[in-house]
Amino acid sequence: MVNVNLVCVGKIKEKYIENGMAEFVKRMKPYAKLSIIELKEDGNDKNRESSIDKESDEIIRVIEKHRGYTILMDVNGRKFSSEGMAEKIENLTVTGSSTLNFIIGGSYGVSDKLKNVVDLKMSFSDLTFPHQLMRLIFLEQLYRWFSILNNGKYHK
Repeated sequence: MVNVNLVCVGKIKEKYIENGMAEFVKRMKPYAKLSIIELKEDGNDKNRESSIDKESDEIIRVIEKHRGYTILMDVNGRKFSSEGMAEKIENLTVTGSSTLNFIIGGSYGVSDKLKNVVDLKMSFSDLTFPHQLMRLIFLEQLYRWFSILNNGKYHK
């Protein structure tokens, strides 16, 4: 079974997002071992660069602990269709990647140091999404990718 880690900065505050996330976490159980790793948001408005560095360094510590193929959500990253990303996941798992780390950085972004250590930068859209809502969108897509891989009825 594939291990999927979603590494993200900050806590979810809205109940409707928590409820939606819980639904997709539940749906993922047959397909992968999913862990959501929430890191503390530094949130230093007076020194954003310091916040970015602290949060990014903590993300790096986590992904070093959970060795695997690491994908950073980045507005300038590569775009995939749902089918294309499902195929990417299949190719990764077939070639021996049993752990996939996905990263959603903090509201100020991530450091170049972090961008340089990930395996892939991926963009969902040219649009900007709130970081909390992005977690829900990500989990829905994750479920869709695994549903496609397993010939599920969810993806139409």
